Amino acid sequence: MSASPKVGVLALQGAFDAHRRALEQVGAHAVLVRTAAELNSCDALVLPGGESTTMLKLLNEENLKEPLADFARHKPVLATCAGVILLARQVTHPVQESLGILDLTVERNGYGRQIDSRIAPIQLPDGAPFEAVFIRAPVIRSTGPQVTTLASRDGHPVLVQQGHHLAATFHPELTEDRRIHQMFLGQLKR
Repeated sequence: MSASPKVGVLALQGAFDAHRRALEQVGAHAVLVRTAAELNSCDALVLPGGESTTMLKLLNEENLKEPLADFARHKPVLATCAGVILLARQVTHPVQESLGILDLTVERNGYGRQIDSRIAPIQLPDGAPFEAVFIRAPVIRSTGPQVTTLASRDGHPVLVQQGHHLAATFHPELTEDRRIHQMFLGQLKR
């Protein structure tokens, strides 16, 4: 992979521009992705937070659902918040369609409604603290054997890795701390 991988950010809905800026700050060549052609030109992809049902609707309208699933089967993805819901094997509360890429069972809005959103400290794999922004965040209720938990909150995984995918139930793009994006970029360079 080149010194500056081309990382797409799905730009249909959600906090995509904040991810683009974060990726550029850690040295990636970040591009906004709205079409299958744009997606196919990328080395990796970020699925931002937002509203998962709206994202699914837009993926269907733009004929991006199958190309996205195929991309995620072969190339690295960083999924945050609603992006985790899109990639999960199973979604509950309510049951919702997903792409089934990550071996996770996820409960939508598992921490509560908008009023229950908060910034909470978590501990990254190196032991360092990270201020994680949870906004109507999903809760990972179970993980499969190929999933490694990298950080937890209240006994639930909030940052996980499965193969070349990284998934955070919080919004790392909404802080000035770029360690999650650096971690993802580091995986790409390996």
